[in-house]
Amino acid sequence: MTNHKLKVTTIGGGSSYTPELVEGFIKRYDEFPLTELWLVDIEEGREKLEIVGNLAKRMIEKAGLPIDIHLTLDRKAALKDADFVTTQFRVGLLNAREKDERIPLKYGVLGQETNGPGGLFKGLRTIPVILDICRDMEELCPDAWLINFTNPAGMVTEAVLRYSNIEKVIGLCNVPIGMEMGIAKLLDVDHSRIRIDFAGLNHMVYGLDIYVDGVSVKEEVIEKLSDPKNSSFVKNIDGMGWEPEFIQALDALTCPYHMYYYKSQEMVDKALESSKNEGTRAEIVQKLEDELFELYKDEKLNTKPPQLEERGGAYYSDAAVRLITSIYTDKRDIQPVNTKNNGAIASIPADSAVEISSIITKDGPIPLTMGDIPVAARGLVQQIKSFERVAAQAAVTGDYNTAILALAINPLTPSDTIAKEIVDEMLEAHKDYLPQFFQSETVN
Repeated sequence: MTNHKLKVTTIGGGSSYTPELVEGFIKRYDEFPLTELWLVDIEEGREKLEIVGNLAKRMIEKAGLPIDIHLTLDRKAALKDADFVTTQFRVGLLNAREKDERIPLKYGVLGQETNGPGGLFKGLRTIPVILDICRDMEELCPDAWLINFTNPAGMVTEAVLRYSNIEKVIGLCNVPIGMEMGIAKLLDVDHSRIRIDFAGLNHMVYGLDIYVDGVSVKEEVIEKLSDPKNSSFVKNIDGMGWEPEFIQALDALTCPYHMYYYKSQEMVDKALESSKNEGTRAEIVQKLEDELFELYKDEKLNTKPPQLEERGGAYYSDAAVRLITSIYTDKRDIQPVNTKNNGAIASIPADSAVEISSIITKDGPIPLTMGDIPVAARGLVQQIKSFERVAAQAAVTGDYNTAILALAINPLTPSDTIAKEIVDEMLEAHKDYLPQFFQSETVN
């Protein structure tokens, strides 16, 4: 990496999350002396890019740091000679997410952004775009690290590892750091004293052990988590308590997204009720986004507003910039990331993406060898990995049958017949963003 400048390019720069990222770069400037931050978006995102970009400039000015902020719709110019590329985009915007959430509910199946049919279709829309970005990176910044936050992060990382020539890719999610923060709060200790052995997949990760100052406190935490009011740590999942007998027998820390698998019926019922009353999560987020961008427009605002945490992305900048800084400084600290398994989890293929605690070095993450996931959780993790791999294949090939297969093997789908009906309706609904499925007459 060059010494004279440090360039970061953020694709999806008009996102409401960007102030989080900018705050992270300001906080860690001493360790990571960023020179240029390029925020790039597409034409539909031009207005948001301008609003959020101007707030970013005010934040940098207030901090008194020599960081140049560039706003552009020219992705290639933004990628040229970048040291790090971060991706945080949403193909089809929140309107597509609303369809992902509403259409499956008609069939009694969970509609959710990264799980089940919603996760499949977000992946089908996103993977071709991320692979296109990878091709640009090979040409314009071949030595850059790709740090992907775009959901479904595990499936996207899997696709990059399998279908691109980019090896320097890491997927990142705010769920593990949110779990760490939640445990710190539960135990009333500072976050810096907590470490969790994470192993599994994105939104399907387990905490195999929990430490305070290097001493295991798993038993105490499991005991506390048997209390229903301590069940969920992430803003956008309205957690219901676990059955104490279940969580004690599992003997591992669950992530909030496990609610969709271990409490499937309750979560479907809740989603149906919410969609009729306050609207889908996408509609709620749209209102939050509108309010945030109104705040961002205020020319006196020069800090990240606290309302952003309601958006569900709390701690995102801390996770993002912590990772980038650790690569840059060869810090060798331990962080949970999505990376190639390389034998760290015995029951997952070595060449697959996993979410796992890893030592972060200048050459990338070295996953900690966990042995294996507990037998009680292993089958579910393997099933979701099968789903991710088949879904990534469908995204790349545009094969209709493969898309149906992917959805049918997902544990949230009750039958292959329902899988086919949902795929048919969702392909039509998302037609504009799924050209790979409409290049021949294979769609029935």
